Amino acid sequence: MGSPAHWPALLLLLLPLLLLLLRVPPSRGFPDTPWCSPIKVKYGDVYCRAPQGGYYKTALGTRCDIRCQKGYELYGSSLLICQSNKRWSDKVICKQKRCPTLAMPANGGFKCVDGAYFNSRCEYYCSPGYTLKGERTVTCMDNKAWSGRPASCVDMEPPRIKCPSVKERIAEPNKLTVRVSWETPEGRDTADGILTDVILKGLPPGSNFPEGDHKIQYTVYDRAENKGTCKFRVKVRVKRCGKLNAPENGYMKCSSDGDNYGATCEFSCIGGYELQGSPARVCQSNLAWSGTEPTCAAMNVNVGVRTAAALLDQFYEKRRLLIVSTPTARNLLYRLQLGMLQQAQCGLDLRHITVVELVGVFPTLIGRIGAKIMPPALALQLRLLLRIPLYSFSMVLVDKHGMDKERYVSLVMPVALFNLIDTFPLRKEEMVLQAEMGQTCNT
Repeated sequence: MGSPAHWPALLLLLLPLLLLLLRVPPSRGFPDTPWCSPIKVKYGDVYCRAPQGGYYKTALGTRCDIRCQKGYELYGSSLLICQSNKRWSDKVICKQKRCPTLAMPANGGFKCVDGAYFNSRCEYYCSPGYTLKGERTVTCMDNKAWSGRPASCVDMEPPRIKCPSVKERIAEPNKLTVRVSWETPEGRDTADGILTDVILKGLPPGSNFPEGDHKIQYTVYDRAENKGTCKFRVKVRVKRCGKLNAPENGYMKCSSDGDNYGATCEFSCIGGYELQGSPARVCQSNLAWSGTEPTCAAMNVNVGVRTAAALLDQFYEKRRLLIVSTPTARNLLYRLQLGMLQQAQCGLDLRHITVVELVGVFPTLIGRIGAKIMPPALALQLRLLLRIPLYSFSMVLVDKHGMDKERYVSLVMPVALFNLIDTFPLRKEEMVLQAEMGQTCNT
């Protein structure tokens, strides 16, 4: 290798070769020495390019690209250059991304894990009675937005209401209805407890319910217009006896429906007939009629009684009397009046009028009711009781209560007689019954 004196010259010859091997430009002397401090970015990545491909990434003129990891954003320049003052051109930091603060839903809230930073999860919840609408869970994404739309809490649950149980009632005596009452049901809202409206469909409590099945419905609404409904029924039953029929030649007038519990049926007979049996029957709670079945028998006038009062008692509340008195059967007024009455026999029967004839003077005085002849003494008593003149033609109209209603001393047309009788109170009731039975005079 030669003597040591020749080593300096040998080193100068080998130096270019060594520099080439180390790929360092000759003009930079010893570039392997760091110029800027090494770059470390937390939550970020650094990509550097040294001049002419130098090994160290901190040499003068080195350019470094800074990129933050997912979920982080860069604050500062994304390109750093190692400057001659041995400092990088900017300071950078990667901060975790943050989403906007979520709005608190009305009637609810949310719970979050890791606040509102990237990848944090928030779960919405609602107060009792409210239902979540929208995404239950949202996540803070890389674009600093929440996944899904903000949730809301809505009142979708209907209010609750409970109605009374089914009610069955029996109609009141002599009625087809019964008064039914109940406590008005109160609704309850599961959300804010406020009800805006309560609507009843059907009869209100305290009403008189007729026979049959009645549906009652209550509907309540809350402030969100949800509705709750409950229903129940009121059943009204009428106790009934069997239907009664009017007796032959008679009338029947019943209260209420005519066969229901408590109903009363009253019976009467047409003119010339007497009622036998119960004048009124009541439908009892055991569904049986009281009394006995009535019949109408032809009226049998007893002219063998001793007094005029006893004779009149037989007609009490049954017949009206038209007493025609004449001193002799040859009296013209008597004969004309009797002829007119005979022609109006239908009108007489329709108005329950019995004609009593008093002919002659005592002791030859006789009384006649149709074909029945009364003794002279009884006929005289009748004249004296009603103060009927003995020696002139006259007539006396007596009502069903035995009251002297009108006196005539001359002929009277049957129409005028009938018009007067039709004003009597009892007659008005008879007219209604006869109209229902279809009883009229067609001739």
